[in-house]
This record gives sequence, C-alpha cells and structure tokens, in this order.
Amino acid sequence: MVAKTLFGFEDLLENELIQLGAQNIKKGVRNVAFSGDKGFMYKANLGLRTAVKILKPIHTFTVSNEQDLYTKIYNMPWDNYLKSSGTLAIDATIHSDLFSHSLYISQKTKDAIVDKFRDTTGERPNVDLKFPDLKINVHIDRRQCTISLDSSGDSLHKRGYKTATNIAPINEVLAAGLIMLSGWDGQTDFMDPMCGSGTMLIEAAMIACNIPPNLMRKEFAFERWEDWDVELFEKIEESLLKKTRDFHHKIIGYDKAPSAVTKAKENVKNAQLDDFIEIKHEDFFKTQKGGNSKLHMLFNPPYGERLNIDMEVFYKDIGDTLKQNYPGTDAWFITSNLDALKHVGLRPSRKIHLFNAKLESRLVKYVMYEGSKKGKYMK
Repeated sequence: MVAKTLFGFEDLLENELIQLGAQNIKKGVRNVAFSGDKGFMYKANLGLRTAVKILKPIHTFTVSNEQDLYTKIYNMPWDNYLKSSGTLAIDATIHSDLFSHSLYISQKTKDAIVDKFRDTTGERPNVDLKFPDLKINVHIDRRQCTISLDSSGDSLHKRGYKTATNIAPINEVLAAGLIMLSGWDGQTDFMDPMCGSGTMLIEAAMIACNIPPNLMRKEFAFERWEDWDVELFEKIEESLLKKTRDFHHKIIGYDKAPSAVTKAKENVKNAQLDDFIEIKHEDFFKTQKGGNSKLHMLFNPPYGERLNIDMEVFYKDIGDTLKQNYPGTDAWFITSNLDALKHVGLRPSRKIHLFNAKLESRLVKYVMYEGSKKGKYMK
C-alpha cells in the first residue's frame, strides 16, 4: 500500500507506520509505501495522523501509448472489485512525456472499465464523483503505470469534527504534523494563542490522549468494497481505542475574534474534547503566561494573504509579546510571509521548510528562557 502525505512529513509518517506495525516500509517524496493485510489497511486509515490517503495498488504495467493503456486496463479483472450496476470515480496523476493531460487519462481509464463490463455483462457502471462504490487512482511515472484502489475516499484531513471554520483554516493533517514536528509529547501545557477554529488544539488533544484521528469520520471508501468486513473493522477500532491514555496538563486557545472563539468551542465539543481544551476570547498581544510551568506554544499567524494587516508591525508584536510576557516557553509558528518573519526580532533556534497548501512556508521555533527579559531568548 501507499500512504500519501504533505511535503516535509515523510519522516513523521514513516515513524507512525513503524509504530502501527507496518512491514516493508519505504519512504518516497510525499508518500511512504508499506505492506499489511486488510485489517492493517483499516488501521492505517483510522490511526495515521499525517496521511492524506491510503492507496492499495492492484496492478502495475509499462505503457507506451493511449491504446496500450486502454487495452491493459480493459484486460484487468474488474468484476473482482465492482458490480456492473455499481459506480466509480477515477483520478490520475501523471509525470510523463507520453501523456500531458490527467483528465484525459481518467477518461480513457473509465472508458476501458465501462467497455469491459458492457462487453461481458451487457450492463455498465456509472460515474459518481461524490460517493462512488470504487475510487480508482491511476499513477503514470514516465512509462510505468500503477492502478490503485483509493481506500480512504475523501482526504483523511477531513476528520469529521469540524463543522465551523474561519477564513483561513489550517488543514488537520498539517496541524497534526506541525505538533509532531515541534516535539510536543503531552508532558507540558500547550497553547495556541491565535486558535481560529480550534484545529491545532483538537489535534494536540488527540495526540496527548493517543486518540485515533479518524474515529469520527462518517465514511471510508473501503466500506463500499466487495470485501468490506465490518466485524474486522470494529475489532481494529476497539484495539486502537484501548491504547488511549490520560492527559494531566492544559490545552489553551486564545482568539481575539468572538466568532472564532464560538466556532472553536463548537468544533471542540463535536470532537468530544471539552474536558481537555479551554478557549478564551483574548488578544494574544495583551496576554501573559500564567504560572511557572513550562509552556509549549504553536500557532498559525496571519500571513497577509487574506487579511489586511500591517505584517511588519504584527510580526514585531509577536516577538515583543513572547520576549516580555512568555518566559519558560518554547514558541513555534508557521508562516509563508518570509519577509515579515525578519521583523520578529528574535533569532529562531529551528527553521523547518514546509508547504501550507501551495504556499512555501517555514515552521520556526523561539526558545524563551526563564528569568531574563533582556535577550536570553536565543539558543
């Protein structure tokens, strides 16, 4: 199987797969290949925080032109995977000088499958882009074509807890990966001082309590497969739930927009994590750290893409607030505004190169030491 992920998360995903018990793990770019049985496929979909899709390759062949592609797909035993009265959807990714248009390849694949059913049964499956019985992925790399079944369906970042979002919500897989990259392990308090719709807080609580991230999803694509085994799925779900753990620290979110606070509280409630997360209507720049215990801070400040803010002043205020009001804090944030980053006025101890959707970004870390406001914040 192949688990797809975001750029920069390959090591995290590899590590998650090792911990889940995958075999033959092989890291690629934006993906990690592995092997496991049907139960493990269910487990990977339920339990991986940094995967966006789990594909199950069923056939690989070399391809020389469109007719060759059509013939080889036509000859596959499609009745093993789909009824003639069923529905299908196809998506294609192409890195080849033979073909230039992924939509055309999807169309050609669909024609081959539909024609095969029509020729052998007199009936043909229909296309359903929203809720197909079978979602097929075609991947062409130069001359090599891999046909896979998409076991996830909708991207795995759609966890199922989010009903309310803000103008620039952070993707759930990105949020989970950032928390993991920041090294937070649930052994200190956690804060997101610009929490928006609460994604970072919810993902942090699930990590702290070891709650499987996709427990609340309404559906996975494999539930429509011919070999769907509901008993096995429930057994896997139960075994993952037995591994949850207690959490004895605080997860705190601030936002200065009342609408964001309302939405975040609603999402936290949907995720059934209100026992662990506290959200307050506060402007971060007017707050200070409470108590002396170590604080782990992670946030996604505005980049200036959608909000009209003086970014230089805004990022300078972030630096000043951290320096003056947050001793004993490891502060991390992600931004694609690399110019504004220079105005924070602190030297980052880490910089990690990532993408937020298509925006090239940096995840930066600032260590704020106890007991000195003069400049002991550099590592």
